[in-house]
Amino acid sequence: MKKIYVIDTNVLLHDPLAIFSFEENEVVVPSVVLEEIDSKKRLADEIGRNARYVSRELDRLREIGRLHDGVALENGGLLKVEMNHRRFVRVQELFGEMTNDNRILAVALNYHQEEQEKAEPRPVILVSKDVLVRVKADVLGIDAEDYLSDRTVSPSDQYTGYLTLHVHPSVIDEFYTYRFLGIPSLHLNVRLQPNEFVILRDELGTSKSALLKVSQDGQRLEPLHMSNDPVWGITARNAQQRMALELLLNDDIPLVTLAGRAGTGKTLLTLAAGLLKTEDEHKYKKLLIARPVVPMGKDIGYLPGEKEEKLRPWMQPIYDNLEYLFDTKKAGDLDKILMGLGSIQVEALTYIRGRSIPGQFIIIDEAQNLSRHEVKTIVSRVGEHSKIVLLGDPEQIDHPYLDAQSNGLTYLIEQFKGEAISGHITLEKGERSRLAQLAAEKL
Repeated sequence: MKKIYVIDTNVLLHDPLAIFSFEENEVVVPSVVLEEIDSKKRLADEIGRNARYVSRELDRLREIGRLHDGVALENGGLLKVEMNHRRFVRVQELFGEMTNDNRILAVALNYHQEEQEKAEPRPVILVSKDVLVRVKADVLGIDAEDYLSDRTVSPSDQYTGYLTLHVHPSVIDEFYTYRFLGIPSLHLNVRLQPNEFVILRDELGTSKSALLKVSQDGQRLEPLHMSNDPVWGITARNAQQRMALELLLNDDIPLVTLAGRAGTGKTLLTLAAGLLKTEDEHKYKKLLIARPVVPMGKDIGYLPGEKEEKLRPWMQPIYDNLEYLFDTKKAGDLDKILMGLGSIQVEALTYIRGRSIPGQFIIIDEAQNLSRHEVKTIVSRVGEHSKIVLLGDPEQIDHPYLDAQSNGLTYLIEQFKGEAISGHITLEKGERSRLAQLAAEKL
């Protein structure tokens, strides 16, 4: 049986193509949603871009037919801009004020009541990314759902970049003898991805083990190429950090993603690798470090001073790590060092749009606050002979329309996990301090 989906504004502002995601069902856009989209279209951020995109898409469909009568979609569904189902009595009895959210609820409720009077009523479902709107819908007896079409796999199934295999000790001995293992000969029941790491452990229970990496062609298990020597004074403290440095220091892997809780060393390791590659090895002309001013594209003009002064509060976590790496003792020492080097640039992502970035080591911090489109925009800026590293904690998201399964970092990790030019590691063990690790686990 076909269904009726009533769409909240936040769904369209999150995914402007959402109206095409409901298969052969009827999609209803309440008139108040058009008003809210119109109020957002002049914004300079991602929400404004999506509002303008939705407006253009509705205008295109308007040329096919009258939207308030319903326009057939290419997927077999029907899109309707609803102008009539605005009776507010029942919603007002429960929730009082006629807010935009309550007006959307009223449309869904009126549709639901109208369908219940039919011999074969169609299910009416309100789709919203606002939890409280869905709670209100439950109070009114309306089915409500989150918008899930853009979600990746569940957190428990997300790609971590490594796995542990328990094998016969003879397999570990073979690796140490020949310095490689052919993956087909292992007859594994799991598929290994290019640049994925494998920890081999003795299935008989001894301490014998080995740390290997899948070759870029996905056919062999090879030893790690990078030694465990300190990188700008930073030494890997656990297996995942060593895997991360292996990816960060490999010039043949231009895209690296690191995920993990606060204190796992994502930013510090990446900055150390970037400084080594730019200042010592001169592999890249510049080290570009950026993080989103949440929400991305938000005007930072309300802070006093020039651009550098405005950026400082947003970029302070980056400067804290740089002060540690440069071992500065006094206030202002880091600024003098950065000014003298000239090859280290700290920016807000607001200023990266529209650029082409060749020959640089690019670090994008807090990438979990980026949408799919923003990640695409940033990664597609990367020019020849550049390397980009995206860092983030999918459990700490400040963006109102993103979560652990729909953010751009998680999406990028899943989309690129089978590509030879990319690598990923999820860092799990906190190394900042015992207190920081306990806080990440318990709070």
